[in-house]
Amino acid sequence: MRVLSSHTVNAPNDEDGLPSGTRSDARFDKAKARRAARAPDRPGEHCRAAPGAYAPVVERDRCEGKADCVAVCPYGVFEVRRIDDADFRALSFLGRLKSRVHGRQTAYVPGSDACHACGLCVVSCPERAITLVRRSGDA
Repeated sequence: MRVLSSHTVNAPNDEDGLPSGTRSDARFDKAKARRAARAPDRPGEHCRAAPGAYAPVVERDRCEGKADCVAVCPYGVFEVRRIDDADFRALSFLGRLKSRVHGRQTAYVPGSDACHACGLCVVSCPERAITLVRRSGDA
């Protein structure tokens, strides 16, 4: 896998920088997503990549489970829940301490096959715990 570097694309998908057909459930924060869409360092394909061509990767040692990724993802890729025991054990000492302080909450990506590489999650994460990675076999 190759980590996607930051680059800017000037043409948004629609007038607010979000894709048409954006999800409308209660957890989606359109105002927060619009702010993220305006970030100059927003990486990715600005929601133009084929679904699943990229996958968001969460660095668990950094993630505090604040759910900003859930709030801005127009495709419902993320969920925040209690960290799995195996993932918790894999954390560094400081990572385990940080996890405990934040209620052992972390982001997971059960919907990664729906990721369109918007980059909204990357720029909205206050801990900078998310990167977009191109899946192997995709050109």
